[in-house]
Amino acid sequence: MKEFSGNVLFLDRSDINTDEIIPAKYLTEITKEALKPYLLEDLALTGFTPKEDIKDKAVLVTRANFGCGSSREHAPWALEVNGINVVIAESFARIFRQNMYNCGMLAIELPKDKIEYLFENFARKETSITIDIDKDKIIVTSSDQSEEIDFKVGEFDKTLVKEGGWVGYADKNY
Repeated sequence: MKEFSGNVLFLDRSDINTDEIIPAKYLTEITKEALKPYLLEDLALTGFTPKEDIKDKAVLVTRANFGCGSSREHAPWALEVNGINVVIAESFARIFRQNMYNCGMLAIELPKDKIEYLFENFARKETSITIDIDKDKIIVTSSDQSEEIDFKVGEFDKTLVKEGGWVGYADKNY
């Protein structure tokens, strides 16, 4: 199972699409590692500098409809190769969310008010998140505040994550 904790990257925008996660011009790359330097390079967000802001981040918190656009596995792969194995959002594009689980990564949906709370209370601070997948808990910590938030992931999707993705699950069960 992958690591589901670490420093948080906050991206304060809805509708971040797969072309912004990994630009289409890199889809000819044949290894995940080759995608690494290009994660979010086309994301236009005031104050966001991909190469600086992504460094040492393991969890991404964003708004609604994350991963919309083309259905491609390259988007979760680009996150994964950069050490980001958890994305927390109000909602996800259906195919992107399933690609996350299939890769053994966590796509956690929280209600809009919880996402807003995270942005208001943690976005401008050094913040870390730890996920307790067995207890369905998100533990959010900054220098002056800590919060536990409940989440729910379907049992089969949770099993996929625990097995390291679809390939690990299939190897164990078929």
